[in-house]
Amino acid sequence: MKILLSLLIGATALSTFSSSAFAETVNIYSYRQPDLIKPVLDAFTKQTGIDTEVQFLKKGMVEKLEAEGANSPADVIMTVDIGRLSEISGKGLTQSFSNDAINLNIPESFRSADGSWFGLTIRGRVVYASKERVAQNDLTYEDLANSEWKGRICTRLGQHAYNVALFASMIANKGEEYTEQWLGDVKNNLARKPDGNDRAQAKAIFSGECDLGIGNTYYMGLMQNNEKNPEQKEWAKSIKVIFPNSGDRGTHVNVSGMALAKNAPNKDSAIKLMEFLASGTAQEIYAELVHEYPVKLGAKPSATVAGFGDIKPDTLGLDAIAKLRKAASRLVDKVGYDNGPQS
Repeated sequence: MKILLSLLIGATALSTFSSSAFAETVNIYSYRQPDLIKPVLDAFTKQTGIDTEVQFLKKGMVEKLEAEGANSPADVIMTVDIGRLSEISGKGLTQSFSNDAINLNIPESFRSADGSWFGLTIRGRVVYASKERVAQNDLTYEDLANSEWKGRICTRLGQHAYNVALFASMIANKGEEYTEQWLGDVKNNLARKPDGNDRAQAKAIFSGECDLGIGNTYYMGLMQNNEKNPEQKEWAKSIKVIFPNSGDRGTHVNVSGMALAKNAPNKDSAIKLMEFLASGTAQEIYAELVHEYPVKLGAKPSATVAGFGDIKPDTLGLDAIAKLRKAASRLVDKVGYDNGPQS
C-alpha cells in the first residue's frame, strides 16, 4: 500500500486535477471511520491542494441531512450498502450528475442510472465454510436450502441490510415465490437463531457450532489482519471462502459508494474529489484499506483479498436490487426467518 500511495502522490505531472481552480475545503459525511479513508483523502489533497474534512456519522446521517436542509455543509456523502445509498438518494438528499471520467471508471451495474450515487468498492456476500467439515469447494445460494445442510448453517439477522440485499437479489434472479420457499428452507437449515455480525458466524464455524455461514468478503480480510484481537486470525484460518454461483450468474455483491450532496456548497471541488476517488489508483489504495474489491475493471485488489480467489460478480444492476429490498424484508418476516429453525 505504501508503494501505491507514493506512486499516487508522486504522479502530479500526470494529474488531470488543477490545484489553482479549486481552493475550498470539501466536506464529507462518512459512514466509514475517518482513518479508513484518510490516506486516500490525503493523497487527493497532496495532488490538488484541495483540503477535506470528514464528519463520521455511523448513525443518523439521513436525519442530519434532512434537518440541515439547504444549509447543510455536506459536499460528498460516503457510505456502504446499496440500501443506504438508495435511501439517501430516494429521500432527495443527493443531486444527480453525469461525469465522463467517473462513468468511464465505474461500470454501469455499480452506479445508479440517474447519476445520484456511484460505487467505489465491492464486497461479495459469500459462504464461509469449515475447511475440516465441508468437502465442497463450489456451492450456489440455492444449495443452502438442501437438506444436507440441516442444522449446519449460521447467519446474522435476516433483516440486516446485507442479508436483505442478498435476498432481494434472489427475488430478482429467481422470482418472489421461489425466494419465499428457498428462504424458509434455509431458515430450517439454521443451527440456531440468527445472531451476531459476520465475524460471529466465523467464530461459530471455528467452534463447531455450524459448518457454513453467510458473510462479506471484507470481514475475512479484517480477521486475517487483526493484530488487536489475534484470536480472529484463528477463526479465519479455519474457513475457506466459497463464491456462490460462480458457474452461472455470479456472486451477489454490494458496494461502498459516494454521492454528491443535494446542497453541496463546494460542488466543483466535490466533483473533483469524486473523479479522484473513481480513479484506478485511488481505488486500489481505498480497497487495500477496507479489504474490498475495486469496482474499476483492471484495478487490483490487495494481496489479502486476492487470496480469497477470483470473484465473478452478479451483473444484476444494484438499482434493481434496491427496488426489491422491501419485498425481501417482507419475506423475512413472512417465513419467520429471525425466529430461527423450527423445533
